[in-house]
Formats: sequence, C-alpha cells, structure tokens
Amino acid sequence: MAEEKKYTESEAQRFFAIHYNGKTWDLLEKPNRTKEEDELMVYTAHASCCHWLTAGTGLHHQRGEWMIARVYSVLGLADMALRHANRCLELTHQHADLMVDFDRAFAYECVARAHAVAGNRDEAAKHIELAQKAGEAIKEEEDRKVFLAEFNGGNWNNLR
Repeated sequence: MAEEKKYTESEAQRFFAIHYNGKTWDLLEKPNRTKEEDELMVYTAHASCCHWLTAGTGLHHQRGEWMIARVYSVLGLADMALRHANRCLELTHQHADLMVDFDRAFAYECVARAHAVAGNRDEAAKHIELAQKAGEAIKEEEDRKVFLAEFNGGNWNNLR
C-alpha cells in the first residue's frame, strides 16, 4: 500500500490552487463545453484564485483574477469579465515589483477582451494597443509566443 502524503495547510492550498488552475485551462480549451462544464469552469477559476489568496502572493492573485476575467469573457458575461479584468489590472499596478513583462501584457489583454465583450469599442481598442505593445516587449521568446498565441486567439467581437 502506498504511503499517504501529508500536506501542511499552505502546501494543500498551493496544491489546490494549481489543480483548479489546470482544470480551468482544460475546460477553457474544450471546444464544445456543456452548460454544466461552463458552470464548473467558473467555479474552478474562482477556487484557484481563492487558494492562491492563502498560498500565494500578489502575483498569484493577479494571475487568478486574469483567469477569472478570461472565463467570464469566454462565456460572454461582460459585467463580471470587466470586474475581474479591472481588478487584475489594479493588482498589476499595486504589485508591480512582483510582475514580469508578460503579466503586464496579459493584464491589458484581459481588460481589452472584457471591453470587447461589453461592446465598449473605444476602451477595447485602447487596451488592445497597450496589450500589443506590452506583448511585443516581452523579452523571453517563449513567453512572447505564448502571449501572442492567446492575444491573437479567441473571440474579439470583431475588433481584431
């Protein structure tokens, strides 16, 4: 019989933060989600962020808010997408010392996408430009490729 692993509370929080983040990505990337899977995707994004609030830093909180904003944008829920995208951007500025270049690019991207979902064309265009510039400035080639793949994908409501 395998020995059962014991976790500290902090280790358990981190484990679940990572687990629910991965589950959210799996659901985001699933082409034909059911209504129940959409609902689960909302809960897993929130769960991941909640666990990071205990086990992580302002950086993890920012990334959790980005994930929640992305989920709501994908689901077309503009008010919630805007709420969490704006929080993501706020945390990006608040914890600037913890952020890396792609965190700033993704923060602008999620605000742009949320405004696109809401039909706020001018605000979306402004943040698309900020995201594009920040994305092009990402130093690590692999990080830049990941950002640009996300930035160039998904539904932009005919803005891109």
